[in-house]
Amino acid sequence: MKYDLIIKNGTVVFPYQGEINCEIGVKQGKIATISDSIDSNLGEQVLDARGKYVFPAAIDSHYHVGIYRPHSEDAESESRTALVGGVGTIISYFRTGHHYLNKTGPYREIFPEVLALSNGHFYTDYCYHIAPMTTPQLDEVEWLVEEAGVTSFKFYMFYKGLTLAADSTKGSEYTMAENYDLGHLYELMTRVAKMAEKYRGKTRISLSLHCENPELIRVFIERVKKQGLTGLKAYSEARPPLTEKLSVHEAAILADATGCPINLLHLSSREALQAGIDVRRAYPNHDIKLETTLHHLALDYEELEKSGIGMRAKVNPPIRTREHSEFLWEGIIKGHVDTVVSDHACCGEEHKKKGVWDSLPGFGGSSILYPIMLSEGAHKRNIPLSRIAELVSANPARIFGLYPKKGCIAIGSDADFTVIDMNIEKPVRAEELLSAQDHTPFEGFIAKGWSTQTIVRGKIMFDNGKVTEEKCGEFIKRPVFLHDQIRAEKASE
Repeated sequence: MKYDLIIKNGTVVFPYQGEINCEIGVKQGKIATISDSIDSNLGEQVLDARGKYVFPAAIDSHYHVGIYRPHSEDAESESRTALVGGVGTIISYFRTGHHYLNKTGPYREIFPEVLALSNGHFYTDYCYHIAPMTTPQLDEVEWLVEEAGVTSFKFYMFYKGLTLAADSTKGSEYTMAENYDLGHLYELMTRVAKMAEKYRGKTRISLSLHCENPELIRVFIERVKKQGLTGLKAYSEARPPLTEKLSVHEAAILADATGCPINLLHLSSREALQAGIDVRRAYPNHDIKLETTLHHLALDYEELEKSGIGMRAKVNPPIRTREHSEFLWEGIIKGHVDTVVSDHACCGEEHKKKGVWDSLPGFGGSSILYPIMLSEGAHKRNIPLSRIAELVSANPARIFGLYPKKGCIAIGSDADFTVIDMNIEKPVRAEELLSAQDHTPFEGFIAKGWSTQTIVRGKIMFDNGKVTEEKCGEFIKRPVFLHDQIRAEKASE
């Protein structure tokens, strides 16, 4: 057989298994063979990975395309930056309300608009998580799963009545919804649980939650202002770990009552992760996944303030102290954490100059997903490479309905890889990340282990610092088993 691409001489990292010296042949975007040795003459293109590691391309399952910038522009620049970090697939959040498209209405009308704005603008493959914000949108969950290709949904627990936006709009104006509260969450969980039960044993349908309590945040903001605190310390104390802990338990109680599989997002603190561990123990038969982020693992607000980064590192939940990040790493080592993500939201420095309360939250990080995990995880803490591949690739694929198309190195799976030189050590520099964002809170952070190539469906999209001009990213309908079946049935008609 002739191959479109052969990857030779590398050490291949298989999630859940380990590292094997082998070679990979790619045909028509799929992995066609995995062998001890493949004749180079059989390949139209040959990539020599000698001395390097071949990982499954990451699936960055927490992204915000179009939150602060026009959707199509953001898709182009921020999927480009993802390639730098070894990412081959993005799963981005979308909701109606303030930011994104700044509108509300049925997803049957709005989601096709999102897909039209996305088409032809992604360098990586992509999917969407959807947040039903209004009561009528609750009844679109079944349509979203079975026709639109969405298996994961979202609820923002801190939107309940909190003054949220920089222009002081109220929560109801922010969400463009009348009853965005725990009652709405309960109703949403019943819809998601129904679909999860329908496809039990075949795929996973789930609800993701941003766990912070707005009533407590209101009280703590008032306290912090009276104390005259400023900077990232003020922001962390205004949204302390207690707000996460309470919301995690609220979410788990409702999930247990409804049978809804849940994902607890961007756990930032000792208390938040411990709460996640506790609810899994309290409900051992329930499906609860735990996520944390690069910035909560690697950054410390005390160090950021000293370095002058300041409000450029504002994010929800806030950056904590080193004590919290070390507990999160311990959670990874002990197997408590299921996924590590970037929570990427391109936010320019001009939006970070309005002080602690009015600067916009969020920043990019997808471009350093593998570098930070390898540097801080593998090199510094001796975390196995296969475990890192699980956290950033295989587990997201399984949790969000992409497996085995994505997230694994197996015959028939998409040929998505990143080739990594574990010996490249250099500081993070914003200009090298190929994002539209003009800064990074990781500026100067020394990372060891960088991608030299990122491959999406057999195409080398990133090669030694340069990205191809071709935006070949495709929208993936999830769960892949269901929509592949539907496509096959239509093709046979």
